Amino acid sequence: MTGVDEADVRRAVADAHRREWAFVLAATVRVTGDLDVAEECVQDAYVTALDSWLHRGIPERPGAWLTTTARNRALDLLRRDRTLRTKLPLLVEPTGTDNGGLGYDGMGDDGVGGVLGEGNGVIPDDRLRLVFTCCHPALAREAQVALTLRLLCGLSTGEIAGAFLVTESTMAARVTRAKKKITAARIAYRVPGAAELPDRLDAVLTVVHLLYTTGHTAPAGGTLVRHDLIERAFDLARMLRALMPDEREAAGLLALMLLTDARRGTRTGPDGRLALLAEQDRTGWDRAAIVEGSDLVLVSLRGGRPGRFALQAAIAALHAQAPSYQETDWPQILGLYGELLRVWPSPVVALNRAVALCMVSGPAAALAEVEVLGADPRLAGYRYLPATRADLLRQLGRDAEAVAAYRVALDLCDNETEREFLSARIAELSS
Repeated sequence: MTGVDEADVRRAVADAHRREWAFVLAATVRVTGDLDVAEECVQDAYVTALDSWLHRGIPERPGAWLTTTARNRALDLLRRDRTLRTKLPLLVEPTGTDNGGLGYDGMGDDGVGGVLGEGNGVIPDDRLRLVFTCCHPALAREAQVALTLRLLCGLSTGEIAGAFLVTESTMAARVTRAKKKITAARIAYRVPGAAELPDRLDAVLTVVHLLYTTGHTAPAGGTLVRHDLIERAFDLARMLRALMPDEREAAGLLALMLLTDARRGTRTGPDGRLALLAEQDRTGWDRAAIVEGSDLVLVSLRGGRPGRFALQAAIAALHAQAPSYQETDWPQILGLYGELLRVWPSPVVALNRAVALCMVSGPAAALAEVEVLGADPRLAGYRYLPATRADLLRQLGRDAEAVAAYRVALDLCDNETEREFLSARIAELSS
């Protein structure tokens, strides 16, 4: 016995799940060529860790330990399958030679390889390789993104549902249908060739962006930010930029993330309370990130009509470069939101545009647009809709209505930092 405390082991396993899940799963898929089998092996590895680390101590490199354990489990399953095919040829249908399904075609003599073999050097990282693979064009776009966030990024079904503005049960059904379609259609999880990458780029960028936004403001928990998800998103975004240097939207996404993340350290005050953009100490913003992001914005805007990530990055650059909240170029931001709505007609974009409209034309004009958005079923359950409405009502001096709207937002919010902010607003207006 090592005397390791059980609570320490559980914390170490939880931390390894947050930090290492993507690495472990991606490495295991390279052995199995089958996402379901790989996910099962990885889950087994984490369960095994709870007992093994308690008795043998927490390893110095938890990710390497988990990867070895999951891959060994996968190899055992593959060898068992190979033995079955050898010994019971009349009872088992052969996989075939067309590489069309999720079988173990292409294995070497040791049973390692699968359809995600080692030979493709187009994508330099297992995680990014698997993101592109999950974003298969045979699946619906939302299914591609949801499946990747669930399997590769390790996000819970509830976290993904929040990002898509749907219920958890709806998202669970969507992920299940996607996995069934993969099996039924015998979609091969092959690494896409270089010519296929551009067709999958938008879905991949969406995955990385949602991963970043989920880390930027955690859907639930006691902290505002999940740094592990932000770091993972930056790794992928930088690899995308290096992999596809001519893709302006890849530059736009990285610019958006850099410019947004530049103010990470100022989003809460010394007391841990949420600090709105207007209240943040801009001297604490990361100037190097702002410079790098601003340069990438220029790259993303050159050469034709800009895409949605380039436009969001341009908006973020105006915020980052403004000497103060009041001196921000709000008319230009409002115009960029109008162009973004044409490129990407999202109700969330329309809600953000209303905030800019408030700064240009006043809270009454913005509230009129927010009231219209309140009828959009896609925003049902989106906590920032009643929160924005409440703030506009507060600015108009309609305190009782503002309190009621803040209470709606509070009921929808599971992040403790945001809940404290909303509760403080309610207390302030109620007194």
